[in-house]
Amino acid sequence: MDDKQELRLRRKAIRFYWKGVRLKVILVKVQRSRAWFSKWQKRFAQQGAAGLRSHSRRPHHTPRACSPRIERLIVRTRRRLVKQKVGLSGPRAIQRELHKLRLGKQMPSLSTILRVLHRRGLIRTPAKVPPAYFPKPLTVVSGTLHALDWTCRYLEDGPKVYAFHSLNLRTRACSQTIAADKSSETVIAHILASWKTLGIPRFLQLDNDAAFCGGYKALRVFGRFVRLCLYVGIELIFLPVAEPECNGEVEELNGLWAHAFWERQRFASFAQVCRASPSFVQWYMMDYAPPLLAGLTPTQAQRTETKRRLTAPQVAGLPDPLPITAGRIHFIRKVKPEGTISLLNETWKVSKRFVGKYVWATVITHCRRLDIWYQRSAQHDWRLLRTYTYEIPETVARLKPEFAHNSTT
Repeated sequence: MDDKQELRLRRKAIRFYWKGVRLKVILVKVQRSRAWFSKWQKRFAQQGAAGLRSHSRRPHHTPRACSPRIERLIVRTRRRLVKQKVGLSGPRAIQRELHKLRLGKQMPSLSTILRVLHRRGLIRTPAKVPPAYFPKPLTVVSGTLHALDWTCRYLEDGPKVYAFHSLNLRTRACSQTIAADKSSETVIAHILASWKTLGIPRFLQLDNDAAFCGGYKALRVFGRFVRLCLYVGIELIFLPVAEPECNGEVEELNGLWAHAFWERQRFASFAQVCRASPSFVQWYMMDYAPPLLAGLTPTQAQRTETKRRLTAPQVAGLPDPLPITAGRIHFIRKVKPEGTISLLNETWKVSKRFVGKYVWATVITHCRRLDIWYQRSAQHDWRLLRTYTYEIPETVARLKPEFAHNSTT
């Protein structure tokens, strides 16, 4: 209850009292105790209507209050430290300098020094900047959207164990591969197996791991994984760099695997992990009910999904080397202080007006074009900011009809 409402109750109780209403009735009407009424009746008798207002709870005596002398020392020390060419000038540095003066019991605490600096305008609390609007792929694209990520753990004798997870973001169905490395060959083996069970999605969101994007050396690099996805008609969505929370759904699956599987057992070898891992996938798909599915298991939700699985003849027919195929590759990027973004190891100008904002950049391979889009919020339309020519120094192959997606898939 706020102070205004409490004041109204006190005034109401006093009015009833002066009208001759019995005390028991007053207490029922205001829902307060006898002691409460006695307190405010005495205040009213002594001070009148003003006595019904709450008194300040600030203590009358503050033994830890900073004296004017100590405040002057804090301010002088701060100004001196700021002028130094080397060193710090924050509360801890000021306190260390004041220790040299042997102030004893008058030595101010860090919170006191900070309070003095704020009061004298020597430091300012940075204004809280609301987070930039992030266009989540699940709310932007139409069609089946999968997410891909990996996590790793160490065996007792040292070697790493990698767990790759593909996740259908609408049905929460997953596929898993246990591997000893995270090379591009391992990633491709995992994703091919995933497409056989979960189906080929329309979109795939993932982070900027070298095994996914093709590496960090060559400009406009189209790695084997990117080429494979383009070949089967998938539009990749590369999430912002170094922001794993943007891929939170599959990160949660990684955490669930660690908590519900890895931490419950002790594994002596890589082979033992491989033998045990199917039990986690079976439990997750058949028994686990993700909060998003309102009581359904991923297997039950997946039954409602139209799937186009990758077939064995299609795998056998994959060309080597893979060409760059007609399609689109998307990048969600936060604009840097210079007003630029980076994708496929190349920097592109956006505008300093959008520093700290997320933009959506799309490479259209068959048009050899880069479009940069911006959406102010979910309630606003997308706005095309920039269009660049994006030269690709090789022939772009046509997408085969067998991998073409309908608008509803």
